[in-house]
Amino acid sequence: MIDRDGFRPNVGIILINQTGEVFWGKRAGHRSWQFPQGGINDDERPLTAMYRELHEETGLRPADVEVICWTCGWLRYRLPKNMIRRHLFPTCIGQKQKWFLLRLRADESAFDLNASPKPEFDGWEWRPYWSILSEVIYFKRAVYRAAMSVLAPTAGAGDPPEDAEDRWDDKEDKESAHVG
Repeated sequence: MIDRDGFRPNVGIILINQTGEVFWGKRAGHRSWQFPQGGINDDERPLTAMYRELHEETGLRPADVEVICWTCGWLRYRLPKNMIRRHLFPTCIGQKQKWFLLRLRADESAFDLNASPKPEFDGWEWRPYWSILSEVIYFKRAVYRAAMSVLAPTAGAGDPPEDAEDRWDDKEDKESAHVG
């Protein structure tokens, strides 16, 4: 489902452990890393989509995590022009995302990167909260920074580093998070 502005609804997941480090997943067959994320189906609410994506990409179930908070508004990013498939209708120009902050409750043995037929990740590691920003693909970096900044106080992560990218998309919701 693509909205009238050309954005596909999506969920993003920041999963932290008991020490506040974030789950950082290596994309299967690639050298890039990212947080778990994925599209919201037409028949889903964001929370339902988040649990589905969490299980598909990490093997974790709702009982394995605690939902701490989530962004209230949509955070948007645009795809680079060369990635927009103009021959498709409706044309998707980017994604709008609801981001969730989760805390792992289960043991790490609950992770199963092969929980779905086509795994998203083939590796993962725990990383300090702000350490991943420089590794995020350039067109998603501002939305990652926005989500992480909104959710950081609840995660106990402090302020972003001074050298982190400081550009905001003018449609991003920069202030609001709902604490669950």
